[in-house]
Amino acid sequence: MTKVKNITDLAKLAGVNPATVSRALSNSTLIKAATKARIVALAEEHGFRVNQMAQRLRTQKTGVIGVVVPLGHERRQHLSDPFFMAMIANLADAFEESGHDLMLSRVIPDADDWLERVVDSGMIDGALLLGQSDQFRAIERVAARYRPLVVWGRHWPEQVHCSVGSDNVVGGRIAGDCLMATGARKIAFLGQLRAPEIALRYQGLCTALAAAGVDAPRHLAVPMASEGMEQEIADHLDRVGKDIDGIFAATDVIAMQTLRLLADRGFGVPDQIRVVGYDDLPIAIQTVPRLTTIRQNIEEGAKIMAGALLARLAGEDTPSVQMQPLLVRRDTA
Repeated sequence: MTKVKNITDLAKLAGVNPATVSRALSNSTLIKAATKARIVALAEEHGFRVNQMAQRLRTQKTGVIGVVVPLGHERRQHLSDPFFMAMIANLADAFEESGHDLMLSRVIPDADDWLERVVDSGMIDGALLLGQSDQFRAIERVAARYRPLVVWGRHWPEQVHCSVGSDNVVGGRIAGDCLMATGARKIAFLGQLRAPEIALRYQGLCTALAAAGVDAPRHLAVPMASEGMEQEIADHLDRVGKDIDGIFAATDVIAMQTLRLLADRGFGVPDQIRVVGYDDLPIAIQTVPRLTTIRQNIEEGAKIMAGALLARLAGEDTPSVQMQPLLVRRDTA
């Protein structure tokens, strides 16, 4: 068998010029499908693999997508948070076919140009932000001149950046309606309001209660980070647990921690206190009792984000997408 060391050798074997081989192996649309298939088959037959580093130098593409988690609102939050893990896993699946690698970064935005440093690093072809945090202005500034950027989060009218996320106000209203439908009237919201998505969930809850003539919810501040979360929830329950009959937790992680602490204190769920979470993470079904929650379809959201970024890398423009949340009723409410 002829030994194929480089593209020139493969071109001689295929009876074409090296440029044709290069385009065929990079899946270029400039090459006829039959020619491309023949060259790829020959490459596989002779065990030839393109030097990816050299190819990237020629094309000025890294083949890498930056996945960035900005934590201006909660510096202690970790990437091990189940929401981040679920999103990253689904993004990895979504980019598998395109052949891109993911580079993950957790960023504390201490400097105004933190996002510029990410997108101008030369290390990535495009960026996905998992959350807007409290960095709306920084994201808008960069999005005005850097197109391959897609953000998980809420949508503001006339915003520049492309965002994908659920309608958090509607989700909060659904949670409030669910709690009231099961008899709850003294409702608490567990979460902190510095993250815009969480604030909107609280807003939706307040709207639902006001429309029904029910007193406004108690806001019980709880950090997003696992560090300190348990103690904060425990302190709230010890202080007001006997005065509430419904809880809307800003996230499933907060809700799951709350369920255990309620059980430790002898509160029956849902008989005494109903609980609703938000996200519908894969682990939400493993709680005892099983968690009623508001689903923002993370799998679908990851696919939409990936598709939007790939389209932007191809020079297309993409609109923001706001998915409709759904109530997933299980056993806690």
